[in-house]
Amino acid sequence: MKDNKEQEAPTIYWRINEWFPDLSPEVKARLKTYHEELIKFNRTLNLVSLKTLFVADAIHFADSILSSRTIYSSNPKIDKIFDLGSGNGFPGIIFAILYPQVQVVLVDIDQRKCEFLKHIVFNLKLTNVTVENKTVEALPENSIQYAMARGFSSISKTILVTRKCMVKGGVLYHLKSEEWGIEVGEIPTQLCSIWTPSLVGDYKLPVGAVKFSIVKTDKIA
Repeated sequence: MKDNKEQEAPTIYWRINEWFPDLSPEVKARLKTYHEELIKFNRTLNLVSLKTLFVADAIHFADSILSSRTIYSSNPKIDKIFDLGSGNGFPGIIFAILYPQVQVVLVDIDQRKCEFLKHIVFNLKLTNVTVENKTVEALPENSIQYAMARGFSSISKTILVTRKCMVKGGVLYHLKSEEWGIEVGEIPTQLCSIWTPSLVGDYKLPVGAVKFSIVKTDKIA
């Protein structure tokens, strides 16, 4: 007989196959393996918060699928993209799975998280992914044409720390909530002479009514 105090473990959902029936069996299998490894390593690495772990299929996987599609469909000529402050691999790993023809560089300062990323890359046999264990500021000058950031920092801080590593004409994609306009309004005047912000597109997760946005900043100087 179960102790009354004993609680059943919350259900860990996986609804990607239902939400994205157009994905190939190989892509679905890779996503599922990534999900299983995330759950396993989250016990020691705190890759995602516990309150989001049970619905990681929506908050992390579906979000990264939708944001990656929004970015790539807006600019199919992307051949290499950096994921700044990648940490748990969202959205960079997902982008790499969806678009194997694109080189993806995952950048993070946390060595243990970088080891996790390398483990995922090896397990999923992702030949188009490399991992850089360093700060964004340490990236070589004028080395990035395209980059994306999810949960890295505010738009202002992100474009400030990437001002040297992004080339003129480079594009930085920011994954934001629908209140992204507030962050754009906070960009200092001096940075506005270097970067031009604009909305790429909006999307909603398969569950819930919250809208998310992809904002890009083009480096014009």
